[in-house]
Amino acid sequence: MRRIALAVTGFALLLGTASVGITQALAANDATKNAPGTPPSVSTQTPTTTVTPPAGDSSGGDDNAASQTPPQVFYGDADLPPPVKELRQKLLAAIKTGELESLRPIIAANGETPELSGGDSDDPIATLKLLAGDPKGREILAIMEDVLEAGYVHVDVGTPQEAYVWPYFARYPLDKLTGPQMVELFRLITAGDFQDMQDKGVYSFYRLGISPDGKWQFFEDGD
Repeated sequence: MRRIALAVTGFALLLGTASVGITQALAANDATKNAPGTPPSVSTQTPTTTVTPPAGDSSGGDDNAASQTPPQVFYGDADLPPPVKELRQKLLAAIKTGELESLRPIIAANGETPELSGGDSDDPIATLKLLAGDPKGREILAIMEDVLEAGYVHVDVGTPQEAYVWPYFARYPLDKLTGPQMVELFRLITAGDFQDMQDKGVYSFYRLGISPDGKWQFFEDGD
């Protein structure tokens, strides 16, 4: 019985010693974790990253260009008011004669001379002839025909400047032209012309305007 009691007592002492050792080891481990400069434990979970775009960032385009909404483009004459349609058809018929003088009765019936580029002469036909590169003025007739056959836009609705304008590029953001629209544009101008227009930010070749009541308002180029 004495041996059993001694054995039990020894076993109890051994357990006590082991418990103290474990307690000390855990305390030392906690102290290591909280010590300054100690690398944190490595987690096996993949961190989730949230990317927040910069405030005000959009598609990266110019603010002014981004604010421009391309106008609706029309083709042919199906959507034109009758007075506008009639004048357009008269102009195209006169152009096809190949003679600038065919425009004179149209201008006389207009009530007032349309605004023309380089209008230094009192004679609008003489002015148009000066715009052409040939003595008969047929180049300017060809340009006018190409302009009137292009798509058009209805602009400044409800104002005294309301008009139907050919070609639509005169009021269309150049940086928003599609591939097919660029092909349409190059029927009127060269790639070099387009580069100059990009530098200016506007279409600057010939355009023609007719008011809703069928008055020829202008045929001019420039910015």
